[in-house]
Amino acid sequence: MSKNFFEIKNVDFIVGGKTKVKNVSLSIENEGDVICLLGPSGIGKTTILRTIAGLEKINNGSIQLKDKILSSKKINVEPEDRNISLSFQENSLFPHFTIEENILLGAEKNKDKKGKRINLKEIIQLLDIKKILKKYPHEISAGEAQRASLARSLMTKPDLLLLDEPLSNVDQSFKEEIQVRLKKILNRLKISTIIVTHDSYEAFYLGNKCAIILDGQIKQYDDPYNVYHFPNSIEVVNFLNRGILIPAKVTGENSLENKDLGTIKGNFVKHYPKGSSVKLLLQPEDLEHDDKSNLKLEVVDRRFRGTNFIYTLKTSNNLLIPVFVHSHHIHQHEVDEKFGIKRPINIDHIVCF
Repeated sequence: MSKNFFEIKNVDFIVGGKTKVKNVSLSIENEGDVICLLGPSGIGKTTILRTIAGLEKINNGSIQLKDKILSSKKINVEPEDRNISLSFQENSLFPHFTIEENILLGAEKNKDKKGKRINLKEIIQLLDIKKILKKYPHEISAGEAQRASLARSLMTKPDLLLLDEPLSNVDQSFKEEIQVRLKKILNRLKISTIIVTHDSYEAFYLGNKCAIILDGQIKQYDDPYNVYHFPNSIEVVNFLNRGILIPAKVTGENSLENKDLGTIKGNFVKHYPKGSSVKLLLQPEDLEHDDKSNLKLEVVDRRFRGTNFIYTLKTSNNLLIPVFVHSHHIHQHEVDEKFGIKRPINIDHIVCF
């Protein structure tokens, strides 16, 4: 008997005879937890959701929910008997029903279920869809259709909710607010959820854990903090695109040296022998701005992000290094100006490959 609420063991996910993701093992330990699947387009994320929902079969391993095997080589529980709700990225609303009627279909499907009590009015308010209830799917925007489809899925009271890019069509200005509302709903109702997204910030906010899928396999499955700060491979670093890798040489138990930046100290996540040549992960928040420093680099780009600037600095060896600075910092630098880096350089956790 599994101790996990939901579990995938050693499954190859296949569609059209082609294996998309190999030998997947992951679990949802507690009911109500949310996991996010991150990866480039076409990698197989949607295939995983379709298979969990019962729309694709498996040839090896098993998929288990609440100690019941849903899929294996010999067992395949039909989709309608799984109590799993899949909300597709594209508009899956019934065109001849109003939005309200579409949502009520979800409530009608599982009206006799015990357990979770889901308040329709609360869902409508939280997803901000009251104004479109009397409209038909062709009369609303793609973002509104996504939220209506999400409301219908929630009303089915699923044991497991599968969301395929649920906010991809929502306006950026409204997206963060909807993320907050969605998280509130899922936490309050304790609905276990698997979310496919291409947005790492969305995954880091919504997920208790994140799975990074690259090259047909899960490269890392961990909590969001560890995925960001302790990526386990160069492939994950490159996919997240939240820093750069620079050459360095290990000079001691807690130090290394880079030709442009000099000595860098901190705690190694993985220890290397003294003298080892490594690639050091340098993230935008690792370096500090200090115009009094004798280490000055040329500004080649500056991106304003509202709360912060990301400066791109060029070293004498033509490395391009991103540095995060709060937008209220006193001396803003223009392109071609010199930008000081605080010394000594200390990084809390040193990640090398």
